[in-house]
Amino acid sequence: MAPAKTKPENLIVNIVCNIVVPTLVLQKLSGDNRLGPLLALVVALIFPLGYGAYDFLRRRRTNFISVVGLLSVLLTGGLGLMKLDGFWFAVKDGALPALIGIAVLASMKAKEPVVHELIYNPQVIDVDRVDAALRARGAQAAFAELMQKSSYLIAAAMLISGALNFSFARLIIRSAPGTEAFNQELAKMHWVSLLGLSLPSMAMMMYALWKLLKGLEGLSGLTMDEILRQPPEKKPAA
Repeated sequence: MAPAKTKPENLIVNIVCNIVVPTLVLQKLSGDNRLGPLLALVVALIFPLGYGAYDFLRRRRTNFISVVGLLSVLLTGGLGLMKLDGFWFAVKDGALPALIGIAVLASMKAKEPVVHELIYNPQVIDVDRVDAALRARGAQAAFAELMQKSSYLIAAAMLISGALNFSFARLIIRSAPGTEAFNQELAKMHWVSLLGLSLPSMAMMMYALWKLLKGLEGLSGLTMDEILRQPPEKKPAA
């Protein structure tokens, strides 16, 4: 019996629950005449934590990136509730992308490198077909070299993102924790991280994916349509 296919994650719901809603809660509900700074922070954290639990129960699947995301949420909540200095939020914002970059480099020789989870995974690529084509052509060594180059690109993107996150957090988060101003600055940092920092990193990852796909075309002899995972055909209505 073939193993059940993992349901793809809904990227829009992910962004809404993990970034948009928590940021709006921090911006709009942190005033003393509403939830207040502390309760607004707790409510903002409920959404990403709730989404993470729901997604795991629905798909029964987790990965390194999901774990890092959950760790980020828990650290944000813990640092906020302990009312630590904004410097530690900058450390957290810079360290987590850097951790992904370091993990990509450290896992390059592992059985399941982190880069496979990011760009060479069965939700995007028909891995079984590509692997069979590479074996038939004896191109495994060339494929390993291609994945190594992709790993360097993604690691560079994550390390640059970490450095930028730390720098912008130090500029933006200036107020004392537990205040409305602090929550406003934290919300602003979320938007800056999403729009100003994540997009360049995502562009580098998309470039790495494009380089991988073009390389796979040459090594496997497959077309792009054959490499990419195709959605299942809908059965005609009776």
